[in-house]
Amino acid sequence: MSKYVVFYESAPNLATNAPPHLPAHIARWKAFQERGELLLIGTFGNPQDEGSMAVFTSREAAEAFVKDDPFVLEGVVQGWTIREWREVLWPDAATPSSQGPASEAQA
Repeated sequence: MSKYVVFYESAPNLATNAPPHLPAHIARWKAFQERGELLLIGTFGNPQDEGSMAVFTSREAAEAFVKDDPFVLEGVVQGWTIREWREVLWPDAATPSSQGPASEAQA
């Protein structure tokens, strides 16, 4: 099942620029989360250098989020990308396939 990941590249002076816009940014992601469109969101270990990411259920939701995100509009983020991501871990993923290498092994 495909999901869509937004990667944000932080603008310089993130620690100074982000706080005034953080409440509006949080309100935005909570609205997307409540609608079931946002699954995960957060920064990497060093957000100034490594940025942040969010995982959405559709490309449309990811694009809509970025379009009016205060962090984008106010220059807290200097660049962003959206990439399709194919999740492979789901409840029945551990069930061996009749097409895989395990089924070809000789006993």
